[in-house]
Amino acid sequence: MCPTENPAGQGADALALAPRRPALCVSIHDVAPVTWDECARLAEALRAVADIPLTWLVVPHYHRPGGDAARMEAGLNDALARGDELALHGFTHLDTAPRGPGLGERFLRGTYSVEGEFAALSLDEAARRIERGLDWFAARGWPVRGFVPPAWLMGEGAWQALRGFDFDYTTTFRRFHLLHGGPGAAEVSVLSPSLVYAARNRSGRLASPWLADLLALGLSRRPLVRLSLHPPDVRYPRLLRHAQATLARLLASRTALTKAAFAERLLTSTVPSSHPPASDAHRTRHSTTGRHCAAPRAY
Repeated sequence: MCPTENPAGQGADALALAPRRPALCVSIHDVAPVTWDECARLAEALRAVADIPLTWLVVPHYHRPGGDAARMEAGLNDALARGDELALHGFTHLDTAPRGPGLGERFLRGTYSVEGEFAALSLDEAARRIERGLDWFAARGWPVRGFVPPAWLMGEGAWQALRGFDFDYTTTFRRFHLLHGGPGAAEVSVLSPSLVYAARNRSGRLASPWLADLLALGLSRRPLVRLSLHPPDVRYPRLLRHAQATLARLLASRTALTKAAFAERLLTSTVPSSHPPASDAHRTRHSTTGRHCAAPRAY
């Protein structure tokens, strides 16, 4: 199992893709009826700093029940109308597959997170869940261009299944992956470890803002910085203030983009203009049979 990165490999890194202002992608994870109020408060706090486009990571059948689905859907329709993006974030957001004996796997799927739904699924099961998630989006008339696995964990079966769908991108904790670049094109992988808060325990709440600052400094010359927020973050004013200050600081030197917009930037930076980005509207799913997938080019 390769739970965090593309099993095809990475390649060499470079500092920039094109001579343009580097990007900032801000995402709100774990969007579901039961988490909607906290997600909406996160968006409100971010927009108190700047009215930026956001990427909402939506879970169609979140494992925790509750909440008002109609209110969430109305809020997400409003988000789309203002230029935000909705991405598919798994199906249930819960890891129910049997665990292997390895220490690394036990740590990732136990200590690190028990919600890495796609960490150990077979190709067929991963494809089934993605298909159901896309059907759920389509029933609401929502375009979807990206897939982000819960807890950023994907095993080999999930990676294989993902390429059977017409997504523009996926992200792991460390990288942003462009999933297509035209016929015969290499996949592109951009180094961009996510700035994230560990709100669920006291030590994480104390250490993660400091670690986020350190990571942002290390990424200062990179083409992309990602700021990822989760519903529990809004419960802790110190974390929320730090996220607001981080956003303000990053916007001084970066352009805020949705993840789909950054994928489009990558596409136009790495393939000829004769291969335009795919449409935002209802995505067409396709088979990977006979499809050429070169090793990813990494930045």
